Amino acid sequence: MQVQQQPTNQDNAIDLMINMGPQHPSTHGVFRLVIWVDGERIVKAEPHIGYLHRGSEKLCEDELYSQVITLFDRLDYVANLNCELAFCMAVEKLMEIEVPERAQYIRTIFCELNRIASHMLFYGVYGMDAGAVTPILYGFRERERIQSLFESVTGARMMHNYFRVGGVNEELPDDFEQRLSKLTDGLKQGIDECDGLLSQNEMFLARTKGIGTISGPDAIAFGVTGPALRASGVLEDVRISEPYGVYDRFDYGIPVGSQGDCWDRYYVRVEEMRQSLSIIDQAVNQMEAGEILANVRRIARPPKGEVYIRTESPRGDFGVFLV
Repeated sequence: MQVQQQPTNQDNAIDLMINMGPQHPSTHGVFRLVIWVDGERIVKAEPHIGYLHRGSEKLCEDELYSQVITLFDRLDYVANLNCELAFCMAVEKLMEIEVPERAQYIRTIFCELNRIASHMLFYGVYGMDAGAVTPILYGFRERERIQSLFESVTGARMMHNYFRVGGVNEELPDDFEQRLSKLTDGLKQGIDECDGLLSQNEMFLARTKGIGTISGPDAIAFGVTGPALRASGVLEDVRISEPYGVYDRFDYGIPVGSQGDCWDRYYVRVEEMRQSLSIIDQAVNQMEAGEILANVRRIARPPKGEVYIRTESPRGDFGVFLV
């Protein structure tokens, strides 16, 4: 902790400069934030990134496309299927591979379940950071239900390595739709319980309402995407603006906030989980039998060129630039 030498406010007071991180209990990862505080009010902040660089791009250069999928799993361990999807889509666009319709629906179902699992983790740790311990127990309960279903299909609880260039790796088990129906029914109830537990809690409201507001223009200027951008009142979702897969076949809403504060950034995610369940239900009803993997040669030289793919991952835009 350091004391800034020169007074910075009208009362001639001295602001404290505090280093938060790069190892700090409030950050879920490695991140340094230098803040200047006047009492409990943050008057200035400087973020410093780059503490968790692992050279993923360089690692990908030395692997086959099929091997790179496992590396993408690790880019966002709570939403890894969405990362797998973006990479597979980039290769498919470069090599002009048409993915079977059934595989498109399976991908959509899994990515939306992955979105709910990611938001449930957010729900739990966000509540805990605001001073409530119980939400993380509820959030992990729902997340574990999803992970168990993933494990029954992919064989892995977290790093699934399930999507493939041209489709998915394995056909769904015979009892998948029955298990999925039971899961989604439980998730609907679980989301309602989580909503009722925290959203209107007086202490939680005091610590999130009107706090950390970001206007729509500022959010765009800062490069904010995903739920945080929509919480600031900007209707932008890649699934709507640049539809991919079979998202253009579904009827669903995009939750948008009005204040751009901490509460809006929280509640947009709560509502997104409900919309994800709606997408899953529609996908199951529309999905028909068929192939799950395109006829892709095991060894094929891709054409010269470059492609860029954007997807709407749980945390925001996830792009892959493939050369």
